[in-house]
Amino acid sequence: MHFKWNYEPPTPEERQAAKELGEKLNISPILAHLLIRRGITTESAAKRFFRPQLADLINPFLMKDMDIAVDRLNDAMGRKERILVYGDYDVDGCTAVALVYKFLRQFYSNIDYYIPDRYDEGYGVNQKGLEYARQTGVKLIIILDCGIKAVKEINYAKSIGIDFIICDHHVPDEELPQAAAILNPKREGDSYPFKDLCGCGVGFKFMQAFAKNNGIPFSRLIPLLDFCAVSIAADLVPVVDENRILAFHGLKQLNQNPSIGLKAIIDICGLSGRELTMSDIVFKLGPRINASGRMENGKESVDLLVERDFPHALSEAKHIDRYNEQRKDVDRQMTEEANQIVERLENQRHQSSIVLYDEHWKKGVIGIVASRLTEIYFRPTVVLTRDGDLATGSARSVAGFDIYSAIKNCRDLLLNFGGHTYA
Repeated sequence: MHFKWNYEPPTPEERQAAKELGEKLNISPILAHLLIRRGITTESAAKRFFRPQLADLINPFLMKDMDIAVDRLNDAMGRKERILVYGDYDVDGCTAVALVYKFLRQFYSNIDYYIPDRYDEGYGVNQKGLEYARQTGVKLIIILDCGIKAVKEINYAKSIGIDFIICDHHVPDEELPQAAAILNPKREGDSYPFKDLCGCGVGFKFMQAFAKNNGIPFSRLIPLLDFCAVSIAADLVPVVDENRILAFHGLKQLNQNPSIGLKAIIDICGLSGRELTMSDIVFKLGPRINASGRMENGKESVDLLVERDFPHALSEAKHIDRYNEQRKDVDRQMTEEANQIVERLENQRHQSSIVLYDEHWKKGVIGIVASRLTEIYFRPTVVLTRDGDLATGSARSVAGFDIYSAIKNCRDLLLNFGGHTYA
C-alpha cells in the first residue's frame, strides 16, 4: 500500500499555542502541537491525557435508561428471578458477558450465560436462544454487544414473559425493541457525553451504576478492568476520553493481577513475565479469544474467561489456541483465493469498492479476509459466503467512507445488518 501524506504546517497561532502549552507542561513544542491537534489544548486536559484517573470516569446514570436498568436488575434479584447474561461471540461480546457474569455472581447465584453458535444460530438474539431461556425459567436477559436491532425477537420475548436489558454500542435504527431498558450512548436523545464505548464498556457502566446504587465499593470492579482493556483494544474503538481511562487501568490490571482465564491465555501466548501492551492484545490475546467463535462456539471463550481454577483454565486456553491455529490456516487460504479473484478482475482498478462471494468460504473468517483486502487495496470491501439459502457477509471500510450508511441505503435488499462506520 502506498500512502500520500498531506502535511499541513502549523499556523503562527498554532505555533504560539504549542509554545505556551509546552512551557506549562515542560515538554517540547512539537509534542505540545501534537496534543493540540488531538484537541488537548489546556494543561488540565493534558494531565488527564497523560495520567488517566478512575475518578474521572463519567457518572453512569447520565446514560439514558440507566436508572431503569438498575431498578429492573434489583427487582429481578429481589424476586429471585433467573437471569441470563447473553452476548455476541466476538472478543467484545465474550469479555462483556464475562465481566457482567463474574461481577453479579458475587452477589447472586441464580444466573447463567449464553453465547449463540455462529453457525447454528447466527448473530444476536434468535429463536433457539430464547427457547433455551424459556425452558430454563429465565425472566430477565442482560444482552451485551448486540440486541439493538432485534426488534421482532425481543418483542416476542416480552410476550412470553422475558424482559431484556440491552447493553449495546452499535448504531440503532429508528424503531427500538420493547426492552425493559436500552443502554446505548448512540441512542438519539441520549445525553451521555462519550459515544464511543465498546459493548464491554457499556456493560461495565451498567455494573458501575449497579454497584453505586447498592453501596458496593468501586474497588470491587477494579479486578474486571482487564476485560475492558482487552475489549477496547480488540474492538478497535478510539482510545480516548473514557476508553483511555478504562484501557490504561485495565492494562495495569492485566499486567499486575490478570483474571485466571486471561492469565492462562497470556501463558500460552508466551507473554508471561513481560510488560503487555495494547498491541499484544490486538495480535496475541484477542485472536485467541475470537478463535472459538470463528471456528466452533464462542461460549468456550467465556467458559475460559470466568474459570476459577488455573490448571483447568490452562487446559481450556490450549484448546482455543488450537482453534486459533486452524483459523490461521483457513484465513491464509481464503485470503489467497480472494486476492486471486481481485487480480483476475481486469476492471478492478477502476472500481471504488470490492465485493466478493464464494459459497465455500468459512463464515467465521470472512471478516478477517475483508480487513486484509481493505489494507491491501485501500477500498471498502464486502466478503460474502453462503449460509443455507442465504448469503451472509462482512464489510470493512477505509477512512472517510461510512460503510454502515452505505449498507443502510441498501436495507431493502437485506434481511438483517448492523455495525459501525468502518465495519
